[in-house]
Amino acid sequence: MSTVKKICICSFCAAMCYVLPLIFHALALGWTFSPMHLPVLLCGLLCGWPYGLFCGLAGPVLSCVLSGMPGPVQLVSMVPELCVYGLVTGLGARWVYTGKTVADLYCSLVPAMILGRITGGVVQAVFFLSTARSYTLAMWAGSYVVGTLPGAVLQLVLLPALVWGLGRARLIPARYPRQAALC
Repeated sequence: MSTVKKICICSFCAAMCYVLPLIFHALALGWTFSPMHLPVLLCGLLCGWPYGLFCGLAGPVLSCVLSGMPGPVQLVSMVPELCVYGLVTGLGARWVYTGKTVADLYCSLVPAMILGRITGGVVQAVFFLSTARSYTLAMWAGSYVVGTLPGAVLQLVLLPALVWGLGRARLIPARYPRQAALC
């Protein structure tokens, strides 16, 4: 994929970091489904780690400046979390080759989702310690694991289907050209 196409996709994904939360929060589903995570993960999968990392940084900052969501306090932990999402999915997309596109996608998504949530929790713990508030493992599990479980399921269902569909439509290069020729 050309650099120009990657920049366009990254820009679109960063813009979706602003648009999707507005839609989901209007329906009172924002926190549950983590809509900002979708475009960052997608950017990492499609464009690679530098673009995914940039989208994870630019997307939430852009959204905060334009809409006030996430607030500055949430931005402190959300930016590192989303940067890890974009970085790890991009690295996975580059280095994981199982022979099956869908397996590659899951092998990139699952570690990114786990490491991103851990990163967000660690940053929140450091932030809370610096403000003399308590932050427990139960608080992390409740906010980053249980509270966002529907969003994680949505990400694991929607993103591989979307990437697979884009590949079938030949809007992105085939990961395994021989398999694409057989379809």
